[in-house]
Parts: sequence; structure tokens; C-alpha cells
Amino acid sequence: MTSKRYLLALDQGTTSSRAIVFDEAGRIVALAQQEFAQLYPQPGWVEHDPLEIWRTQLETARQALSRANLACDDLAALGITNQRETTVVWSRRTGEPIGKAIVWQDRRTEPLCQKLREQGREALVRELTGLRLDPYFSATKLRWLLDQVPGARARAEAGELAFGTVDSWLIWQLTGGQRHVTDISNASRTLLLNIHTGQWDEELLALFEIPRSMLPEVLPSVADFGVVQDGLLGHAARPLHIGGVAGDQQAALLGQTCLQAGEVKNTYGTGCFMLMHTGFDAPASRNGLITTCAARLSGQSAPVYALEGSVFIGGAVVQWLRDGLKMIERSSDVEALAASVNDTDGVVVVPAFAGLGAPYWLPHARGSIQGLTRGTQAAHIARAALESIALQSAVLLQAMQADARALGGLSGLRVDGGASANNLLMQMQADLLGLPVLRPATIETTALGAAVLAGLHAGVFTHAQDLRDRLTIERIFEPQMSRDWAQAKLTAWEAAVSTLRGAAPI
Repeated sequence: MTSKRYLLALDQGTTSSRAIVFDEAGRIVALAQQEFAQLYPQPGWVEHDPLEIWRTQLETARQALSRANLACDDLAALGITNQRETTVVWSRRTGEPIGKAIVWQDRRTEPLCQKLREQGREALVRELTGLRLDPYFSATKLRWLLDQVPGARARAEAGELAFGTVDSWLIWQLTGGQRHVTDISNASRTLLLNIHTGQWDEELLALFEIPRSMLPEVLPSVADFGVVQDGLLGHAARPLHIGGVAGDQQAALLGQTCLQAGEVKNTYGTGCFMLMHTGFDAPASRNGLITTCAARLSGQSAPVYALEGSVFIGGAVVQWLRDGLKMIERSSDVEALAASVNDTDGVVVVPAFAGLGAPYWLPHARGSIQGLTRGTQAAHIARAALESIALQSAVLLQAMQADARALGGLSGLRVDGGASANNLLMQMQADLLGLPVLRPATIETTALGAAVLAGLHAGVFTHAQDLRDRLTIERIFEPQMSRDWAQAKLTAWEAAVSTLRGAAPI
């Protein structure tokens, strides 16, 4: 047991980098956040600057420590959680990226995915990885960089380049290039990991033409990922270890204390990500979901798994109302605008700005606003945009329940993420599901999950179950609308989605 009880979680997300200091009770001591640029060089392309990701993450870590009035030596360990699938390639010698990071939302590799589907490779990929042949995942992004950046493939084959998802990139920078590692939850999002063995798969590497020398070492989510380079967070008398790493959604699953098979959480961020813990069983979805590795804790003899459904555009639809349509000045203004009308007056917004994810998998779909009349007001569109987040999540939970009937019925849905603070949205979600929606007092459960992983490694926590007793539910949203109302909403949604099928490539 360590005498240093504070934990620093780096939460590197799609639109911002954040750092949060937690105490041993899982309470937030201090937080810092910085947004960074979203780059859209062509329709369907989404990029980030890896160096800006690193700069903002380091600055927020320093700011959080300063705001907590703590020094590096006050920390027991550091944990990392991150946007998944986003792909970075850099020079092992200089640490410089060879180009922009290709973000998980990016659709440029759909032609390659389609080619592999036509070659009949989808079944193999699904069997080994639990995923689908979709641009969402890392392998085709990495292949694109190797094929399109001049000299990249030759450098990679010579062992000069390193690939990583954002966790690996941050660890490389934090350790001064000493560690090239990832955790199993992030590795399981690349299309290169055999989720049944927990190892990189030679057949998949050959399929995507990826040199094995580029790949990081795969570790459990609780492990020694390396020591933070002295001076980055101040000079320390003792080494500060990176003790826990998990992809953001797997970290949130842990932060919500969904530790048993059948427990479900939904994170409302840029996208929405619903995960159901399935224990040591890796079920093959028959309803458009994917199977992924959950965070693997110390002492677990084998990988653990979750069913997952991903909504590509969740809270980002509110950003679009703010930045694209200029309907609101701040994202938080959407709740009041949407609540100023009693319903959407028949308006349905389908925010397929980056295609549609689970359970539809329509990569070419474009967004739409349907049901407009002369009486449609901005408030109706705002309410329909909010409703689209809840509708997409309701469809996911229906698919999840169909895939996991053996796990029994649900008692409720645990929620987190920035948009879960929106009371109207959470009530919409409860009404559509016909289930209680449970919001914890600390909605920063993604960062909390990373802190717990680090705390388990450092001895601050003895077992992940310790957190369950400390997690306070701030509010429970009970269903208020009839099931007939909910079914009518879902029927209208499915009708709107059906009009987007067969769209031309982006």
C-alpha cells in the first residue's frame, strides 16, 4: 500500500485533451481541459495533429497538478484513457509523426474495406477480431498511410517507423521514447489483434500488409507501461509509473463499475458508445454489434469481453447546431431551446455526418432532416437533434439485448459523458428505453476508469469492486411515456434511416 494517494488520469478525447486528479475515494480534486483542432481536408476525412494532441495533453496534466496544489511526488501513479482507433505513425529515431493522425471518424478507406469484403474476407476478420471490415478501425488507416505517404512503406519495412493508437503515442512521448506499448483494449480496436489469443495475428497482418515491426507490445490494462520522463511533470524523487491504460469506452465500463456479465453503460460524448460486459465469453453478434476486449485487470487468467455498439455522431450533433447552423451560442444552450417545444412536430434528424455505425453500418449515408413543414422552428430541429442521440442509443440497446438474452433482463442503463448532464436528453433516453437511466454523481467515469486501473497497479485500490461502494448515483430518470409512444418514435426513426440506404460514396 502506497502512502501517495492521488492519481492522475489523462483523458485524451476526440475534441479535447483533459487531465483529472482523483483522490483515493475516486473524487475529483482538479481538472484541466483544452480543445484542439479538428481537420477536415476532404469530405469524409477527419484528421488531428499528433503533436497538438501531445502538447495539449501535457499542458493539461501540468495545469491539473497546479490546480490541485500537488507535485509529481504526490501521485501514486498515472493512468491513460484515449480516443480509440485513431492512427498515428512516427519515426522511432526522432519521435516525429510522418503525417496527421487519421481519426476514428474518417471514412477515406471505405474503398479498401469494400474490396476486401468483395474478396470474401469479412468472415475471417469477424471471427478473429470480433469487428467488421469498416474504416472505423485502425488497420486500413495504417495501410493508407503506408501506401500514400512517400517512402513510408520502405521505412516501415526497415523497422524505422512505429504505429500506435493514441495511448501508444502518449506513452512514447511520456517515457521519452523508452516504451512502445499498448493495452489489450486498445489493441482490440485495430483489426490486427486476435481477441481470443490476445496477440497480434500473422494472418491479419498479411491481409492488411502491415509490417509486424511497427506494432507495440500488448499488455494487460493494469501493468507497468513505463516511467514518466523526469521533468515533464516536475522533478520527482521517485519514478512516476504509468500503471493503467484502456480505451475510453472500456475505461468508462470500469468507471461505471460494470464488472459483471450483463451490466451495461452508455457514454455520451462526440459519439455514443454502449458496452455490455460479457465476462470471459466473446459472443458473436447477430444484430450488427461488435465484440471487443474489455479492460483486463491483474489476476485475470484470460481476456474479458464486451458487446459494443457505436454511434458515430452523438454529442457532435449539438456542436453542429452550434458551429454549423449557429442555432445556439453554447452547447449547453441546446437543452433550453429543445425544451421550449413539447415535441419535434414530426421532425426527424438523422445525423449521419460520418455514415451510420452500429447496428446499420451504412458508411455512405449522409445526414438528413425529415418531416419539415412551414411551421418548423429552430426549437423543433434542436429537439429532434437531441432525440436522435437517444434514438440511436435505444436501437443499440435493443440489438444488445437480442444478442445477450442468456444474460437476463436489464434493471437499468448507466450513463456518463458530457452530454449525460443534459436532463432532457436523459429523460428522452429513459422514455425510449422504458428503463431507468442511472447517472452517477461523477460523470467523468472514463477518466475515473483510467485512475482505477493505475490505482490497482499502485496499490491504492485492492480490487475494482472497491469502487462500487463509492460510486454515488446522482439521479435516476424513470420512464414517463408509454411504450406505444416509444414504438412510434422508433418506427419513425427507422423510416428516416431507410431513406439513406444506397447513398453514393462520400
